[in-house]
Amino acid sequence: MVADQPHLILVDGSGYIFRAFHALPPMTRPDGVPVNAVFGFTGMLGNFLTRHAGSHIAVVFDHSRNTFRNTIYADYKAHRPEPPPELVPQFALIREATAAFGVACLELENFEADDLIAAYAKAFSAEGGKVTIVSSDKDLMQLVGPLVQLLDPIKQKPIREPEVFEKFGVTPDKVVEVQALAGDSTDNVPGVPGIGLKTAAQLIQEYGDLETLLASAEQIKQPKRRESLVNFAEQARISRRLVQLDADAPLPAPIDSLLARAPEPGRLSGFLRDQGFRSLQHRLGLDGDGATAPPTSAPRFAPPPAILMKAEPAATLDDAAPFGPYETVTDLATLERWVAEAQAAGTVAVDTETDSLDALHAKLVGVSLAIAPGRACYIPLAHGPKPGTGDMLEAAPEAPAQIPLREALSALQPMLEDPGTLKILHNAKYDLEVLGRPQAEGANSGIDVSPVDDTMLISYSMDAGRHGHGMDELSLRHLGHSPMTYDQVTGTGRARIPFAQVELEKATAYAAEDADVTLRLWRLLKPRLRTDGALATYEQVERRMIGVLKEMEEAGIRVDGVELARIGEDFSGRMTTLEQQIHELAGKPFNVGSPKQLGEILFDEMKLPGGKRGKAGAWGTDAAVLEDLSARGHALPKTVMHWRQLSKLKSTYVEGLAAQLDPRDGRVHTDFSMAITSTGRLSSTEPNLQNIPIRSEEGVRIRRAFVASPGHVLLAADYSQIELRLLAHLADVPSLREAFANDEDIHSRTASEIFKIEPGKVDREARRRAKTINFGIIYGMSAFGLAARLGIGAGEAKGIIDAYFAQYPGIRAEMERLKEEARINGFVLTPFGRKLWIDGIASKDMSRRGNAERAAINAPFQGGAAEIIKRAMVRMPKALRDAGLDAKMLLQVHDELLFEVPQGQLTATSQAVKEVMESVAELRVPLRAELGHGGNWAEAH
Repeated sequence: MVADQPHLILVDGSGYIFRAFHALPPMTRPDGVPVNAVFGFTGMLGNFLTRHAGSHIAVVFDHSRNTFRNTIYADYKAHRPEPPPELVPQFALIREATAAFGVACLELENFEADDLIAAYAKAFSAEGGKVTIVSSDKDLMQLVGPLVQLLDPIKQKPIREPEVFEKFGVTPDKVVEVQALAGDSTDNVPGVPGIGLKTAAQLIQEYGDLETLLASAEQIKQPKRRESLVNFAEQARISRRLVQLDADAPLPAPIDSLLARAPEPGRLSGFLRDQGFRSLQHRLGLDGDGATAPPTSAPRFAPPPAILMKAEPAATLDDAAPFGPYETVTDLATLERWVAEAQAAGTVAVDTETDSLDALHAKLVGVSLAIAPGRACYIPLAHGPKPGTGDMLEAAPEAPAQIPLREALSALQPMLEDPGTLKILHNAKYDLEVLGRPQAEGANSGIDVSPVDDTMLISYSMDAGRHGHGMDELSLRHLGHSPMTYDQVTGTGRARIPFAQVELEKATAYAAEDADVTLRLWRLLKPRLRTDGALATYEQVERRMIGVLKEMEEAGIRVDGVELARIGEDFSGRMTTLEQQIHELAGKPFNVGSPKQLGEILFDEMKLPGGKRGKAGAWGTDAAVLEDLSARGHALPKTVMHWRQLSKLKSTYVEGLAAQLDPRDGRVHTDFSMAITSTGRLSSTEPNLQNIPIRSEEGVRIRRAFVASPGHVLLAADYSQIELRLLAHLADVPSLREAFANDEDIHSRTASEIFKIEPGKVDREARRRAKTINFGIIYGMSAFGLAARLGIGAGEAKGIIDAYFAQYPGIRAEMERLKEEARINGFVLTPFGRKLWIDGIASKDMSRRGNAERAAINAPFQGGAAEIIKRAMVRMPKALRDAGLDAKMLLQVHDELLFEVPQGQLTATSQAVKEVMESVAELRVPLRAELGHGGNWAEAH
């Protein structure tokens, strides 16, 4: 910047407000007024003012919900929910906080904050001044120019023309042209259907602007694109008016009134004191009664003086800072210094090192913290001596110097529980479970870490199905850095040592780097949530699920060990009988569990058709092969399939459950994985309780072993046909909607309509066929697939599918729309706006592309169902508490929730659960939850 060049800083107030509100848990003043957003906003603004100099500064706010754009297009931003009730009273306090800092507040009725930012940027730069807009909002990128830049408030990095081009594929002056074509689902800007950002950029690069493109639309070669541009030309013009910022909006305050100045003496301190923000007072150096006075000879364009915060050195704010070296903290004074710095910074990445992957039994070995990129430490807590030191003639070697566990945790606890310090973790559920248990001898309770952000879930909310969400993979993908591996520090195989015996220097390099990477990922990924349309998914669902699942895992479910043993004996006996039958059918004994020996029997000796050898030369005998042979009437493969099912159930559930039964409480505690599936569904491991067969006799037997505690019953609540309801909702099929609204048997109704049978005369076979196709359609089932399921010819199956689509044309149209959406964008959206990325949708391999198309059809239904039950889960604990009920939610298995309920509260709990589950989403058809109860899980169904 030229010396003494005026510099206007315009802060997007809405961005700060919602970041603060969603980052912090509920907080109230002594008089009960909510202040979490005020607290976060005040801290962020104060922190910003210490780092950035400007001659002029203002915070710009939206005046109200409706603006002149609603006159142009009534549905503009119409789908956005009203602000949460607990946020509304904080708006005025946030403006008061801004004024207390001596910063101007700008807003104007009938205009958005973005319009005022555009108007001030235009007026200020016209006089030769530089403008910095503190926001990463893509709508403001149209303002970027030689004198105007954006500053990302999270990454503290400028956004100039190259960054705009990377985002939109055009220069800033063409951004509105691209947005007019692509639309914006966040603001309900319609755009042109079927045209995304990439296509819009290509079109604008070729034709120059929107009007030239629309005038040439008839000449475009691609038929669908040409048709959309012709039919939706006026919609595109309206969209352009919506996205174009009004740089000629009236200025609500003269530019001279925006001069940067110090806070009035005592005003800022008084405001903080009135809100009860003692930690902010200390952080701002305002523990006394008055504000620090400005220097007597401040230069005209100096940064606002008088706000004395403990700002980090500039080098630590650089995301390009090197990874290490890091500090090993082995004394209490140094730890207390790190804790104070973390609280002053307001954000800290945290990671734990333990002796086990089982969070409910793991012992803490150490904790790492990161305050800024490259600034991280490791606090060893339970490291022993290096292995191989000392001998029989010498005294046992001593452990390395480290802070006693109880003292270290006591020093960390205030910061970890401080509502004003955001803790950033990767896979937070694990660390919260470890720290939530008493780790030190004599401690009465663990540490309640809050508030938290989880980089794994931030990534998953945006990129489910796109890639994995492990820290190492995300680091390499987003930071270009490959972190140290666990094997590098502990060794492998027989040479592996426990982490507690790793040398502190090496342990620090590994553990502190994890915290450093987590912090850098958060700074990079968190701002993307809003621009990627994933903020609501993360804030309202995924982040809230952490605490819900933590409580469920800690509760566990009781297992009857005696019944389990009986089931194991029964399965063993039946397997022995089946083995004898298999040997008789084969004509000789062999190892039934050996795929190689089975293949030789089936294809070499029995000469059964359809055998295929693998790369190693052995015959394939997987489930698909055995199912095909069974369908052809061969008894041996059918009997082997039954034996395999019993063998799997016995090893996985009978023996597996017995091994995982916690002797302390007689319960098993499954681990819910939150970021594995491509559809948003949870998965269950150690043990996996989601794959127990529901309809088989053996599955029912296993569920009988899951029992209620004395004086309690198990309550099962299952969403009824939720994916079919989502199909009726998305495809908007009138007859299906009517059937669900009237609580009709949907499969009988379908059979009646596609097979032209009178409603009262649908038999079991017709209903079975209708049920198969109803569910098969959701999975993109082909005629060959339906034929195999129903045991009919492919021609007959094709006729059934054609009749189905003829009766319900909206379903075929919806399926084609989903495939097209996936091809254009690479993802499909659930009914709630969550992106589900579809791998292979553009593959040249026909088989892979076909699988991807089927995934694109199914993903919104599975993903929508997952989102609905998650929304029910995050609301459930509060609903039960508010009703004064003691029920505990124990399990989630796909569309089912399982509760343990005191017997005297069964009726009230059932009512509360049903009400929550049926009211979490508004669809075109009603949601229905079916409830059952009993002494064990099988009886509850």
